[in-house]
Amino acid sequence: MSGAGEPFSVLIPARLASTRLPDKPLADLAGRPMVVRVAERAARSGATRVVVAADDARIVQACAAHGIDALLTRRDHASGSDRLAEACERLGLDGQAIVVNVQGDEPLIDPALVARCAALLAARRDCAVATAAHPITEAAEYADPNVVKLVRDAEGRALYFSRAAIPCWRDAPVPGALPDPAPLRHIGLYAYRAAFLRRFPTLAPSPLERLESLEQLRVLWHGERIAVHVSDAAPGPGVDTPQDLERVRAIIASPGYAG
Repeated sequence: MSGAGEPFSVLIPARLASTRLPDKPLADLAGRPMVVRVAERAARSGATRVVVAADDARIVQACAAHGIDALLTRRDHASGSDRLAEACERLGLDGQAIVVNVQGDEPLIDPALVARCAALLAARRDCAVATAAHPITEAAEYADPNVVKLVRDAEGRALYFSRAAIPCWRDAPVPGALPDPAPLRHIGLYAYRAAFLRRFPTLAPSPLERLESLEQLRVLWHGERIAVHVSDAAPGPGVDTPQDLERVRAIIASPGYAG
């Protein structure tokens, strides 16, 4: 078992193209591009380095203008994980190094959650990946296929991820009632060993991954384990749409926002 103080890096995949919000990484948030906001939050986690893995030179230039490390990766990667695998190679990270994948559209990411995810993987040598979740408290979230749920085993490892309402409470007193204990909503934050992250793109996509459109199911399909940290509260909202962007701008502009 490794100690919680094992060093880790944060890599942030950033892709300029977005069907719902064009040029999303460069969207202005109180005078700074969103991807810069993400990197600044991630740096407060205690990471030894934070690097943006971008698909466009404009992202690299925006990061450089704000003192954020960034590198230009290929444009044709199928996923953020593929982009980070290239970044691991380019950065020459040791195979046992811990890498946390922080999404480039999470400008309100909790630095403490990033650190806990890294510490969990450091402590769990039986797992290739660590991720996070939080309890669902609203029936509408439990039923929403856009909300990814997960179930864990007795050792706190993921058994399955789904867009369906899992676990299904067969004998619920009323339709749609929440199970007890509360079901878990997945938070899209991952810690990997660099060796596994480099190997991940070589693994064949699984049938379940295609059905659910959830890339993390490929990890389980190939027999690897995912440790799950359960947070008490939901993270701040991410940005997928113009409406999300305005919501986050309002939060950052509010008097109580600590930055």
